[in-house]
Amino acid sequence: MNILILGSGGREHAIAWKLKQSPKLKDLFIAPGNAGTADVGINIPIGVNDFEGIKNAVLLNKVDMVIVGPEDPLVNGIHDFFLDDSELRGIPVIGPQKAAASLEGSKEFAKEFLFRHNIPTAAYKSFTSNDLEEGYAFLETLNSPYVLKADGLAAGKGVLILKDLQEAKDELKAMLVDAKFGNASATVVIEEFLDGIELSVFVLSDGEGYKVLPTAKDYKRIGEGDTGLNTGGMGAISPVPFADKVFMDKIHRRIVKPTVEGLKKDNLPYKGFIFIGLIKVGDDPFVIEYNVRMGDPETEVVIPRIKNDLVEVFQAVANQTLNTIDLQLDERTATTVMLVSGGYPEAYEKGKEISGFEDIKDSVVFHAGTDIRDGKVVTNGGRVMAITSLGTNFQDALKVSYQTIEKIHFDKMNYRKDIGFDL
Repeated sequence: MNILILGSGGREHAIAWKLKQSPKLKDLFIAPGNAGTADVGINIPIGVNDFEGIKNAVLLNKVDMVIVGPEDPLVNGIHDFFLDDSELRGIPVIGPQKAAASLEGSKEFAKEFLFRHNIPTAAYKSFTSNDLEEGYAFLETLNSPYVLKADGLAAGKGVLILKDLQEAKDELKAMLVDAKFGNASATVVIEEFLDGIELSVFVLSDGEGYKVLPTAKDYKRIGEGDTGLNTGGMGAISPVPFADKVFMDKIHRRIVKPTVEGLKKDNLPYKGFIFIGLIKVGDDPFVIEYNVRMGDPETEVVIPRIKNDLVEVFQAVANQTLNTIDLQLDERTATTVMLVSGGYPEAYEKGKEISGFEDIKDSVVFHAGTDIRDGKVVTNGGRVMAITSLGTNFQDALKVSYQTIEKIHFDKMNYRKDIGFDL
């Protein structure tokens, strides 16, 4: 079958790399893709929110299935666009419809969903510019640190954790009154702070049944020891060593099952990935957030551990036969380390030539922010490449990733040397 993947990051390259291994795949298209996806499929220069352009590409290339990588087109209704179009209606889209995508598109919607279905999460209240004073008063009832979340999509930058009460009040005003994150912070969710260690659980749902995919833990801060500014993710590990059977049973019983059942009760058809961001407080799991797609760089450690034919798995999602799939996982640990541009997550330069990645044998190199210019692979984003390796434990796998990194070069290349430091 012919498949189109929407997106241009490491997540999309990892999915493309895995799909390419299937005998059921005929042609693979990626829009817009990157230098890495160009090796496993055909890149099409179309933006992920250009729905008419996507339609034309789907019909022209006789695409049989569309897999949506990033959240933007899902929140903007790409799945609904297909269902509402007589020429596209029969083509399955892996990714939820617009209403269900509000789980990521609106923090307030997600919190209301969690409370409605009695799923453990932090206490919260939502505020707009009209009730700024009430927001100040609510902050005064909480203990430091203070968690402020822009309600809408803010490219991963809309969550602030602040230790000082006055700073929290100032930032609340900046978000609500001064539109610090544009329309995304027209509503702000203030949450109680939960102290613990974070992990992510990934679920694939066909709207009826579901499969729980491998757990992963990613590292968001730019600096060693989780210091400095937040990024899109500097590395990841799967499985999470502390997520033992007892803890996973709690996650399944208290969070995964009620989430999937809650979507059905709320009449929110869901065919796609549910990313559940969790925090372990003591011995108990709490939901920090939902995303409606796979994480990045978590995809780069989760997908390589799935042994099944991924085309078959996605076909089962489309046909609502996911319960018939016996999910087979590699027992080894996967780790990925992200190579980033100098200056990221603040200002950085693009167009730096990348060398040394072509003949890597012991790791898989997933391209994220790369492009091909004048026949050369160059940097084209803040996060440039994810170096993924497998090992008997995360220490062994990381050792291989770091050895691989020594062979790769581009000007001002940066990466974290302490992934897994807290495990």
